[in-house]
Amino acid sequence: MTSIAFLLGACLLVAMSPAPTGALAQSASDTPVTSAHALATFDQVWTLVRDKFYDSHLKGVDWNAVGAKYRTEAGATHSQEELAALINRMLHELPASHLGYYTPADTAYYDLITILSSHPRALEGSLPAGVISYPGIGIFTRSIEGKTFITGVLDGFAASRAGLLVGDEIIDVDGGPFAPVESFRGKIGKETSIGIRRTRDGPIQHVVVMVQKIVPRSAYLQAMATSARVIASDGSSIGYVRVWTLYEKEYEAALRVIFFRGVLSKADALVVDIRDGWGGGTPDVLQYFGHDMPLVRSMSRSLVRQVANPRWRSPVALLVNQGTRSMKEIIAYGFQKYGYGDLIGTRTAGAVLGAHGFLLDDGLLLLPAFDIETDGQTLEGRGVTPTIEVPFDIRYADGHDPQLDRAVADLVEKLRQ
Repeated sequence: MTSIAFLLGACLLVAMSPAPTGALAQSASDTPVTSAHALATFDQVWTLVRDKFYDSHLKGVDWNAVGAKYRTEAGATHSQEELAALINRMLHELPASHLGYYTPADTAYYDLITILSSHPRALEGSLPAGVISYPGIGIFTRSIEGKTFITGVLDGFAASRAGLLVGDEIIDVDGGPFAPVESFRGKIGKETSIGIRRTRDGPIQHVVVMVQKIVPRSAYLQAMATSARVIASDGSSIGYVRVWTLYEKEYEAALRVIFFRGVLSKADALVVDIRDGWGGGTPDVLQYFGHDMPLVRSMSRSLVRQVANPRWRSPVALLVNQGTRSMKEIIAYGFQKYGYGDLIGTRTAGAVLGAHGFLLDDGLLLLPAFDIETDGQTLEGRGVTPTIEVPFDIRYADGHDPQLDRAVADLVEKLRQ
């Protein structure tokens, strides 16, 4: 596989919090596993890494020694969740991105199958029957110091409609502990109570959210379109859009509509938010910011005007953070190199490799299949440093976003010049 369409960035600082449904509804976390089965799965993963990892020298790691270190412990695991955690500890011995083992207890399992299966050579193994979907509420979460915090909310989805915010600490779901999959299993169309703490020492609040069916193939596209809005600031209109992934051409086409014919087309300036989410796609979206290209318009006899190559010619800023990964990092690199605008936020992940997936009996192995060079240099392990550094501790943020605030203020200042 030589395409760069599947630079996914799957070190996963983010994860949606739904549960699977239909053919994909088997629980990995509750499924007991025999010693023989655990060892067979472990050996399969270990062998695939040995034979398929993009670096034949395995980054100088003694893979035989690593296998011996973890194999005995693998035979003593009692559940698929326990086994998956051990396999991932083994995989983390290799210093590389795009490397992980995911089970149906992981929401990333469904996203990855969806993204990888959009390319005929990026995924090996038998796909589950039917449309890949699962029940959820449309949030991203991260565990920080033993607590679970919301790091992202998909616009237009259940959590957004219910008023959940970035920075909310999740205390419980229907009185039980939060689990990305199990908390929402069997609850599509039903109300669920999410216990949250919005401030560090504040009281626990309960927010009622309606669980919905989420189809990854359309969810991120829908959330991107719904996120587009205009922010009024000091007499200026600042457009904003959140780009969760660009893994298919339809995302780029949708952005073209949002930028040039949609709600943002009349904005004075633009913020494009590529924090968190997935990679994928190509850097072609950068063409929309190429100021130095001539603007070509056509006009028919009926005086209908059409723009052949629309370009965003007003000020623009790009939001990035440690969850900006893979192809999004290449986009950030190009945006900065060619001077399209300020890169605002924190250093990107440094996770720029090409991914290949292997569907196994109980899970999905994501494996880096090839290295990537950008203008002759490697971004893997390095990332992209923003023009304007703005730290953001999401804990108890109460919906505030200092990186977005800085971008808006920066653009307003540019419009005054």
